[in-house]
Parts: sequence; structure tokens; C-alpha cells
Amino acid sequence: MSTIELRQLTIGYPLKHSNYIVAEYLNATLHSGRLTCLIGANGVGKSTLLRTLSAFQPSLEGEIIIDGRNLRDFSDRELSKTIGVVLTGKPDVQNMTVFDIVGLGRSPYTGYFGTLSDKDKEIVRESMEQVGISHLSRRRIQTLSDGERQKMMIAKALAQQTPVIFLDEPTAFLDYPSKVEMLQLLRQLSREVDKIIFLSTHDMELALQIADELWLMHDLDVTVGTPAELAADGSLSAFIDRPGISLDPQSLTIKVLDK
Repeated sequence: MSTIELRQLTIGYPLKHSNYIVAEYLNATLHSGRLTCLIGANGVGKSTLLRTLSAFQPSLEGEIIIDGRNLRDFSDRELSKTIGVVLTGKPDVQNMTVFDIVGLGRSPYTGYFGTLSDKDKEIVRESMEQVGISHLSRRRIQTLSDGERQKMMIAKALAQQTPVIFLDEPTAFLDYPSKVEMLQLLRQLSREVDKIIFLSTHDMELALQIADELWLMHDLDVTVGTPAELAADGSLSAFIDRPGISLDPQSLTIKVLDK
């Protein structure tokens, strides 16, 4: 089982004479085999936290420990074999096939020219099969729907064979049934391949229904627990409830009320 521990972690951006702090002294743990969703208001710092955990930007203080080892001690090559990242933006390429894109996930293991071995190709095929896109193997990526494109990028992360996958708003631009399917797929993958899968989302009600654990980001801090635990202690109601909107803590559904 893999773990990522945040120890007194402070995140933000260095300024000329001080630091702009987004969140400070965070202590929390991610576990493999669970789907963990990061929720919170716009601008609260979810993307900053994901970028820091992904080593795209340094922390200001504290430590990020992956399986007992400090993130700062990883080389770029080691990071590429440890953390896979799926971003919201669409790939800015044309005329590549789905197989080609998923094959890029093997780049940490291929030689200088990126030539895929027979083993690499088999891993690519298995990754596409895991997310149900084997039939799209030869499709050009510009012909894909948003949902198909997201599955392709998840398959690429799976082909990378990392114990950790971070996703930034993976359900953005999807219709509701596709959002449900995507989160169910990610939960299933977390169990089947025993990975840490951690994603940010604004699809609150789906996260409440599907996530194993929530990280609720607010006021420079993060509150961690299962959806039921955060409903029971009032954390979710404090975040969701406002005039005309109320959380039902029993059913974990959000109700729109007459004002």
C-alpha cells in the first residue's frame, strides 16, 4: 500500500519581500486503494495544492512524504515513474492516434528515441482496455468527444505505471452521465490497481456519493474525512448551506429550496 503524507505543509507563492500563503500547516494522508476528492470554493487553492503535490511548484514549508521518502529527494526521472498527472486542458496536438498518445505514458521507460518495445505496446493496450477505449486505438484525437479524450488521458497515466495519479477537474466539460461514469471508473481503478487517485472537482454531489474520502479545502486549511464523517460533524453543511441550498446529511444530497 502506498501513502502520501503532508507534514506541516505550507503552500503558496514566494513574493519579493514575503510569501503569499494559500494554505498552511497541512497534515493529511492519502492512501492507495481509495478515491479521494479535493473540494472547495473557487480560488481557495485546490490547483495550487495539486501543483505542489505534483512537484510542479515547491512548497513554502513542511514536507511531502511518499512511501517514507521526501518529495524533494526525487529526481525528475524518479518522479515520472511515481506520479502521473491528468490536467483539464485538451492536448494541443493533431493527427496523432489514441494509441500514440497513450504510448507517451511509456516515455519514462523508453530509450532516447521513445521507441516502444513489444512489452510497452502490450502495456498501452492493457491501459486502454482498463478504461474501455480499446476500440478507439486508431482514432485521431481531434475526432474524440470530451469524454473519450479524458479516458485517453487516464489511459496514458495508467500506461505510465505510477503508484500515484493526480487529476485536475477530470469531469470538466462532460455531460452528467459521463461525469458519473468517469468518477465510477476512477474509483474502480483505485481498487483494481491499488493506486493513490486524488482529484479536484466542483461536482460536489457526485463526490459525496462516490468518493471514499474528501479533502475539504477552506480558510488556509484542509478538513479530511469520509463524506459521512464530514456531513456528521457539520463541515459539509458549513461549506454548502446558504439561502436556497441545503445539504441533507443523511442522504448526502444537496437540496434546492424555495427562498
